[in-house]
Amino acid sequence: MTTVADDSGLVVDALDGQPGILSARWAGQHGDDEANLQLVLKQMEEVPDELRQARFVCAAAVALSDGREFAVTGELLGTITRSPRGENGFGYDPIFMAEGYQITTGEMDSIEKNSISHRGIAFRKLASLMKHSF
Repeated sequence: MTTVADDSGLVVDALDGQPGILSARWAGQHGDDEANLQLVLKQMEEVPDELRQARFVCAAAVALSDGREFAVTGELLGTITRSPRGENGFGYDPIFMAEGYQITTGEMDSIEKNSISHRGIAFRKLASLMKHSF
C-alpha cells in the first residue's frame, strides 16, 4: 500500500532550534496552540529584533507499494514577531513573519499562505520527484 507521511515544526535560532519536533506540545499539552505561541514569545522577550530568525520546516515522505521511497524537506524562512497578529492559520502563524513580507502568516489568507508554506514546498518537491520517476 502506498503511504504518505509528513511532520513539521518551528525552528527558532535563538532557542537553539527549539521547539522543533516538539512544536505541537512545546508548552506541555499537545495541540494547545495559544500556550505554545505564548511560551515562545516569553522565551524570546529579551532577544533583539536582529536575532529573531526562525523557519518552519516540513519533512514529507512517500513509500510506494513497489518499494520505492521518496523523502524531502521544505522550509519557510522568517522571523518571530513580538506579539501575535492575525486570526488565520493555526499554531505559530500569528507570530511568524515570512521573509519578504510585512504581515504574519496568521494575517495571510489561505491561498497566499499555502503558496509559500513549508508544507506546500515539501509536497511540491515530493510530487516533482514522483512525477519524474515514472
